[in-house]
Amino acid sequence: MIIALAAAAAILILVNVVSIIIAGWRMAPSGEPAPPVQKRPPVSIVVPARGIEAFTPETLARAFSLDWPDYELIFCVANPRDPVIGEIRRAMAANPGIPTRILTGDDRISANPKLNNCVKGWKAARHDWVILADSNVLMPKDYVAHLMAGWRKNTGVVCSTPIGSRPDGFWAEVECMFLNTHQARWQYTGEAIGLGFAQGKSMLWFKPLLDSNNGIEALAAEIAEDAAATKLVNRLGLKVHLVSSPFDQPLGSRTRHDIWSRQARWARLRRVTFPQFFAPEILLGALPPLLLAIAAAHLAGVNIFAVALAVAAAIYLPELALGLAKGWRVSLLSLPAILVRDIMLPLVWIRSWGSGAFVWRGNAMTIDTKACELEEVVQ
Repeated sequence: MIIALAAAAAILILVNVVSIIIAGWRMAPSGEPAPPVQKRPPVSIVVPARGIEAFTPETLARAFSLDWPDYELIFCVANPRDPVIGEIRRAMAANPGIPTRILTGDDRISANPKLNNCVKGWKAARHDWVILADSNVLMPKDYVAHLMAGWRKNTGVVCSTPIGSRPDGFWAEVECMFLNTHQARWQYTGEAIGLGFAQGKSMLWFKPLLDSNNGIEALAAEIAEDAAATKLVNRLGLKVHLVSSPFDQPLGSRTRHDIWSRQARWARLRRVTFPQFFAPEILLGALPPLLLAIAAAHLAGVNIFAVALAVAAAIYLPELALGLAKGWRVSLLSLPAILVRDIMLPLVWIRSWGSGAFVWRGNAMTIDTKACELEEVVQ
């Protein structure tokens, strides 16, 4: 029993370290220039927007300042009275040289409000290459080049996971630890071993490819458009690829409720769309190897505190080193934030197996194993 417990703990620690090594090898540091791109075709960037957030003026300014010879911006806003339209118009006035359109209305093709908002933009896009980009992505000047450089002969879609930056307060630090050295790390590790999963924050599509497979409506096959994209690409015998250096998402202030509701929602989406990959997530984080190692130490009569400290160091020091090496947010609050994150991980996992409603950007939604519904839009 002692050997089995110790071996299980060691395997989980080893898997954790290997994932950090793979992710460290796969990802370039934050802010690294995009790899060279030989072809620079015109691109349509479709941005679903709703409401004004803390960094909206800056993210808009970045979208209008991209280093790409020919691109258009299409902002999709479901509610024609949304105040974000005024912010977009101000950015348009300051950048008259960038072809830009604002499209309003809501096409209810799915239970996914973001996808519904994007439909009109997709259909209005003038170019063969289309990027679906969330409004809170802080685009670097070489944003398009990063995405284009990720396209290969066997690519179906190129994506970027968000990297949390500019946290304001402890709970925003916790979200950085969820997004960066945990979720981004595992997503890039999966892609490196052939298990690429799409991420809806930034998605580069070759429009004729998707249009020949039922168009953007094909992404309504799942409650999450990135899950539908992953399954569609895989059915076509293609791959999901990720950019070399993922893009920042400035966080600002967050509350404990913000973090819990967001992580519970994402976990429920993963559980519904990829249950076979979601189930083993209970083994992630420091708690499983820590509990196994403590049990082995107790049975063997070894100093439990020393064993716990060794396990924590083996888990957390490589993770913090990854964050430092990639230029991500690492501060004095990072270690306590990681500890809180790892306490939350099993609680979020357990919660995800239940059903229930939540509100996402003003939209009441229900996610269950057999039904995913958009119940109403809160104005």
